[in-house]
Amino acid sequence: MFEDQAAGLRSAGQQRPVRTIAITGGKGGVGKTSVSVNLGVALSKMGERVCLLDADMSMANVDVLLGLRAPFNLSHVLDGTHGLKEVMIEGPGGLKIIPGSSGVRRMANLSSVENAGLIQAFSELADDIDVLLIDTAAGISDSVLSFCRAAMEVLVVVCDEPASITDAYALIKVLNREYGVSKVRIVANMAQSPSHATALFDKIASVCERFLDVQVSYAGPVPFDPSLRVAIQQQTAVVLSKPFSPSGKAFSLLAREVMRWPVPMGPSGYLQFFVERLVQSGIR
Repeated sequence: MFEDQAAGLRSAGQQRPVRTIAITGGKGGVGKTSVSVNLGVALSKMGERVCLLDADMSMANVDVLLGLRAPFNLSHVLDGTHGLKEVMIEGPGGLKIIPGSSGVRRMANLSSVENAGLIQAFSELADDIDVLLIDTAAGISDSVLSFCRAAMEVLVVVCDEPASITDAYALIKVLNREYGVSKVRIVANMAQSPSHATALFDKIASVCERFLDVQVSYAGPVPFDPSLRVAIQQQTAVVLSKPFSPSGKAFSLLAREVMRWPVPMGPSGYLQFFVERLVQSGIR
């Protein structure tokens, strides 16, 4: 169904809004990048033109996770030597990837203006993609907050560990209280069962709804699955290597859920609007 809709709009010459989704997690080690990669490939398999931005400015690893070689990355875009289309590489299943930088110290401490400049650069991709996934760094750095604020949707990946839960709540709290983000969605990763995943979501949602002015929605579970670990070791996406495994099916269901979310009003999600607000607010 979704494949037919996408093809129909493009053949009719209609430009659909770009879905911009920031995938974040508060802390490292929750499987955020694996979710980003597999969701991206699953959406590509549905006929969507998907670009995955590795927005970890200093410890990027999407290309490593997929065994790809990236001659250029976001640091070259920031230097002005290359455009986004020039650093983009082809990933599995038709997924387009914009590699982040790794081991470039200054990329970990970009100013608000530099972060805004990178975000603004994505306007050149608006005609070529349907979905922009942003795999953020861990934590609550300016870069993470900037991309979460710029995205249409914030998808928080959480696993059932105390540090994951508390860090996810801390991230949501900062986004809500300091930047006015009013809705987030939760993916329960490495869940032992559907009921375990639902209980994890309820635990986070109840705290957020009690203390914050934010709408927390359940995007779905990704079960604990040895097939996913094997796929990571083989540097591939589980939705390609084992599409009918528990995690492979979960990512496909998550992709279909994403396509049911309301679309943005503007031609490039919230990205241009975010940059305009930065300029108008006089941030330097």
